[in-house]
Amino acid sequence: MSENFQVTLSGFGDEAANQKTAVQQFAAFAALGLQYYSLRFIDVGEGIKNVMKLSMGEIQTLRHLEDEYGLNVASIGSPIGKVKLLDVEDGTSNVFVPFKKYLEKEVKKACEMAHAFETKLIRGFSFYHPRGTDPRAHLPQVVDQLGQIAEACLRSDLTYGVELEANLMGQTGELLAEIHRQVNNPALLLIFDAGNLTCQGFSAGEVLEQFRMMKPALGWLHIKDYRHPEPARRQTHIDEEALKHFVPAELGDSGHETILRELRGMLPKLDEKLRRRGIPGVFLDLEPHVKAGGQYGGFSGPDGMGVALRSLCKVLDYVSIDYHLRDFDDICAARGF
Repeated sequence: MSENFQVTLSGFGDEAANQKTAVQQFAAFAALGLQYYSLRFIDVGEGIKNVMKLSMGEIQTLRHLEDEYGLNVASIGSPIGKVKLLDVEDGTSNVFVPFKKYLEKEVKKACEMAHAFETKLIRGFSFYHPRGTDPRAHLPQVVDQLGQIAEACLRSDLTYGVELEANLMGQTGELLAEIHRQVNNPALLLIFDAGNLTCQGFSAGEVLEQFRMMKPALGWLHIKDYRHPEPARRQTHIDEEALKHFVPAELGDSGHETILRELRGMLPKLDEKLRRRGIPGVFLDLEPHVKAGGQYGGFSGPDGMGVALRSLCKVLDYVSIDYHLRDFDDICAARGF
């Protein structure tokens, strides 16, 4: 295969660990042949914490363990943007934080974590508009807030990736593309997630259409899929904690083969664009949720992560996209041979 069409494989480490300990996460990823992981929830010996809550001592411990297991951080899996846009009661349990305080504290902390773990990427979201309202009515406010987050990341030489996810302002590729166009900041890119569209009732053809809308602003992809137990029915609000039926990429209804085939054609230019921002390539970040999904995370277990990785590799092989998993040469290099 040509290196012109190579992607970098990664995944959310906490999905692969039964108790979310650092050693469990790193051992699973090393055994699977992965060299990058996205850092979200982890237990470094003081209980499970979100990356935003890690102490300096825990950060240092993790950096030593990363060296031991040959891992690097692909992205900071922050919860930035998973708060209410407005301080109104809408029947959800989502919290509201005044934006100025949020920017000065939480966004600053996410940038500090990215620098601490030597990654250029922060995964984030696009804020919850009041349930039952038209997200387009709130575009000016979210453009302003995401614009300020992007500017903070730009000043820190980082990139903020906005994940496509149900119930948020960026719940479709069309809305995310419009947000990106209006923000107009090189530090803001978009994260495509096919499973997060299919679980809303989008058909495979509609998922592809949404992907095409995001292509000019694409940063990287999350890989998970969804298989409807019943015929697809579009939903305006999803009970995120009740979501199940997530499946590996080759088994779902999203049409990953077609999506990745289309990605293949744009890889050289996308790779070049990302490298200009100091990003080591185009990440496909596994977030499979094959055993459980929820509002703030999911779970696959070490076995589920392995199944999801092999499934993705089958699709990549079929559409002729190259990737790298650890081999004997890597082991020899690590041993100084």
